[in-house]
Amino acid sequence: MIETNELCKTFDDIQAVSQVTLTIKEGNVFGLIGTNGAGKSTFLRMLTGILKPDSGTITIDQLPVFENPKAKSKFFYISDEQYFLPNSTPKEMAHYYCSIYANFRLDLFSEYLDCFELNPTRRIATFSKGMKKQLSILLGLCSYTKYLFCDETFDGLDPVMRQGVKSIFANEMTQRDFTPIIASHNLRELEDICDHVGLLHKGGVLLSKELMEMKSNIHKLQCVFQNQDMEQSVLEQLTVIKLERRGSLLTITVKGDKDAIINSVALSSPVFFEVLPLSLEEIFISETEVVGYDIKKLIL
Repeated sequence: MIETNELCKTFDDIQAVSQVTLTIKEGNVFGLIGTNGAGKSTFLRMLTGILKPDSGTITIDQLPVFENPKAKSKFFYISDEQYFLPNSTPKEMAHYYCSIYANFRLDLFSEYLDCFELNPTRRIATFSKGMKKQLSILLGLCSYTKYLFCDETFDGLDPVMRQGVKSIFANEMTQRDFTPIIASHNLRELEDICDHVGLLHKGGVLLSKELMEMKSNIHKLQCVFQNQDMEQSVLEQLTVIKLERRGSLLTITVKGDKDAIINSVALSSPVFFEVLPLSLEEIFISETEVVGYDIKKLIL
């Protein structure tokens, strides 16, 4: 488990991270969402011990991370801008990381290189941005650490490669004790992979919740009622967050117990009624609007 308490970091007069308290549980995919400048990268660099917080604490499996090799052996960090040794090849980088991570899997690395069609002896400097990103992810996975910190992991990957990486993450989590922490400015990239999502805004945590918890309490309905009076009667019984009307068709986002909501609507004998799946973006819009924020202005 990773725990931060009242974490703060200032650069000159800029408050990059302010009073961040988070718990990242093992065996989950934790998504860290925020616009550019929200403090995601600074937060990750403090988690990895690259930056020392001005105040607050960070522990990884109850170990302080700053200047602590034992704590740092538990994670691999993939930065937004990858670094490789000058004139190195994938094979040489793998052997380099073997000297750092005792459990590095050379056999698995070779398998992944074949799957992603990356030449092990080609100079990395000749790789495209997307190929370098793929290589970084594979090196991180094959380090066989408990935690993998990823800053804008899917940026630069085409849609097919994104799905491939997500599938590998899911497979690794079923095979071993593995917890990815993924920072991104794009909700859609994390929608089908995250178990828990934290939203950073202006250096602070605006929201941190389990996705299943959010999904169980927010629902999207489409309804056509027999008449205006019946429609009004049902709406008064629901906790409506958002309502859109197209002719007689209502699309309603509501909070509450799903079964109770369905019963309330069904008792009115609607002409048409269905429950629609909610996207991660819609869930976050609903959650943040309640506390006075418009997430559409915060997240691309």
